[in-house]
Parts: sequence; C-alpha cells; structure tokens
Amino acid sequence: MAVFIANEQNLPVDETRLQSLAHHALMEEDVDPESELSILLVSSAHIKHLNARFAGNDETTDVLAFPMTESEEENEPMLGDVVISPEIARRNGVKLGHGLSGEMDVLIVHGTLHLLGYDHQGVDDKERMDQRMRQILDSFRVGA
Repeated sequence: MAVFIANEQNLPVDETRLQSLAHHALMEEDVDPESELSILLVSSAHIKHLNARFAGNDETTDVLAFPMTESEEENEPMLGDVVISPEIARRNGVKLGHGLSGEMDVLIVHGTLHLLGYDHQGVDDKERMDQRMRQILDSFRVGA
C-alpha cells in the first residue's frame, strides 16, 4: 500500500507518523495491497474553499474525503484523497484535550474510513464508524 502526503501549509506536523497511521488503517481494513491513498495538508482558507466548492458548505472544516469514482478497470489502485487542515485540527485538539497530534491521528483515520465507505449520517452508522476508528487508533498506539 502506498500513502502519499503533500504538505501545503506551514504548521509543523509529523508526516511520518501520519503516513504510518494511514497505512495501518488500510491494513486493519484489509485493503488491497496495491491500493494508494493521498493525504493533502492545507491551510484553513484552502479547506474552506474546498468545502464550499465540493460540499456546498461555506465554512472551515477539519477534514474532507474525496473517494475516487469506481473505474471500469479492476486494477484501479487509487482509493482517493484525504484533505486535512492542521490549523483547524490544532484548534479542535486543544478544545478536546488531546492537542494537534491526537487530533491529526483522529482525522487521518476518520478520513480514511470515509474513503472505505464508512459514514456517520445516521446514529447506527456514526456508532459503527466511531467504534472502528477507536479500534484502529488503539491498535496503532499499542504497536507504536
């Protein structure tokens, strides 16, 4: 599995850890070893623009997931893109008491699970996604 990171913002983040965690999440979900995931770290202004353009929400957010549409070819390895604003993550992480690193961990797994079909629109879906996210984060932290 390949996990690519493009860091287009100025806040220092542990890219190696994020890449390892995303890879771990894909392995835990038994994703095809040929799969590829792209992670883009952007400013709050950029993610607000993307949120308005693609989700119709003219506000900042911490994470967006853009799954690739299914290809006619079976060997299409690209899962999609996870876009995160570390600036917003830092703000939310402080409020939640686990800081930037803890919030970035949550967002990497959250975005990756979205690409794999998880959602949180209904109560049951949210519970299922939150439980799976906790399991992946716990197993990563034990192995780290």
